[in-house]
Amino acid sequence: MSILVHLSPVLLVMFMLMVLRRPPVQAAMAGTALVAVLWLAGAADAWQTLTLLAAGRDTAVLFLSTAFVIVPGMAFVILIERLGVNLVLSQWVQSLGLDRTQQVVFIVLGLAPLLESMTGFGVSLIATVPLLLSLFERRVALRIALTGMAIMPWGTLGLATVIGASLAHLDASALASTSALTSSLVFLALGTVALYLAGVRQARALGVLGAFWLLFVSVLYGASRWMGPEVAGVGAGLVVACSVLLWALSRVRRNGHQGEGVRWPRQAWPYLALIACIVALKVLSTVTQWQDLWLVQGAQVTWKPLASPGVALTLVLIGLLLYKRDLRRHELNEHGLLRGLAVRTKRPLLTIFFFLAMSQMMVKAGFLLGLVQTLAGLAPSAVMPLIAGFGALSGYMTGSNVGGNAIFMPAIALLPESSRLLLAAVQNSAAGHAALGSLSIVMLVLGLAKTSTQEEGELVRFGFGLVCLNTLMVGLAALVWMA
Repeated sequence: MSILVHLSPVLLVMFMLMVLRRPPVQAAMAGTALVAVLWLAGAADAWQTLTLLAAGRDTAVLFLSTAFVIVPGMAFVILIERLGVNLVLSQWVQSLGLDRTQQVVFIVLGLAPLLESMTGFGVSLIATVPLLLSLFERRVALRIALTGMAIMPWGTLGLATVIGASLAHLDASALASTSALTSSLVFLALGTVALYLAGVRQARALGVLGAFWLLFVSVLYGASRWMGPEVAGVGAGLVVACSVLLWALSRVRRNGHQGEGVRWPRQAWPYLALIACIVALKVLSTVTQWQDLWLVQGAQVTWKPLASPGVALTLVLIGLLLYKRDLRRHELNEHGLLRGLAVRTKRPLLTIFFFLAMSQMMVKAGFLLGLVQTLAGLAPSAVMPLIAGFGALSGYMTGSNVGGNAIFMPAIALLPESSRLLLAAVQNSAAGHAALGSLSIVMLVLGLAKTSTQEEGELVRFGFGLVCLNTLMVGLAALVWMA
């Protein structure tokens, strides 16, 4: 009974989101309020000012590390939208002359993960939805767009993995590389679903997908382990996209053409600039260790602002505004960039703040000890599916892999060290894939495609089916790696 009381804030969040259909920010605020009330009522450890201050400090540090990526990231998104960069990308892909298999692999394992990893916020959909609608029948295009979105949980330059590692007291690179393994079957399964939806059923196409899947997982794992989660998703998507382009270029040349259309469009330079800036800062950090010059210390978590991908996003933003001075004069007014940025970041930031506050109070006040003791008493083969289910539920109901990790990752931090890394990776992968198939992402697809009521219901059910498939694949992959 005490476990149910201690988990009641999480259950309240689930009820408000799934039954009452309230916005995530309201559910997060209600959950935080219930934790505070139960704590004051003596349902957990005794209320202490020092414990509350420790929870507040860690919440503030984690929130600042999140906001430093989300705010410049969203500003970048707004500017590339207004510059028409994603429209140029869509037109460019249409001009490449790829066959069906190449199109699916390029978008689902290349372009969509690349763009989503760099920016987050569903930005990849802005490019892929119009592109897919021009390449496929409408019903198929919307499903492939959602499938390509749900394949990549490394959005916003690996922010959720970095936050998850802080909450679980793990190395971010170790968590990212292990998550690449626990997500590996998801990449293959969703790639197969996308091919099936596109009407490609030949054994050769599955062989091509398998080859690119191995390439994708290998780069994702290697980049995560040796460079960190910030560049891992970008690197994996970029390598697959470039490999497909080289394949297409070789075919064009065999047919006697010059292949000018394969060249990257000049108008899309902000993406290349962001990649170059991320890699350059990563190399600089490795050589000079400059990221250690500034540390923000909480009670149990530490943030290195100079190691944050927010630095690269801010530098590219400055470059964009300097390059487009007419844009700068036009956008930086009360009706332009700053107002649009406030409108689009307010809800995500408030939601993440309250989920972080809820999770930190729960862990500092001992709310999660009963759950941890229950999980610790089970065999590893029984714990893995439970963690996968918890992770998927948290990601789906919050619509954010950061929010999902904020709910359950603190409980994993209290589990034995021998199993903590793999369990944290399962949580990270399950929450990430579920968040990218959640209602908020489905609504973004629907908004971009201006769908009917019937299409809305169909796509919501399809997205939920993807979440169930992804959760099954994450749990299966974890059991395979554990064995």
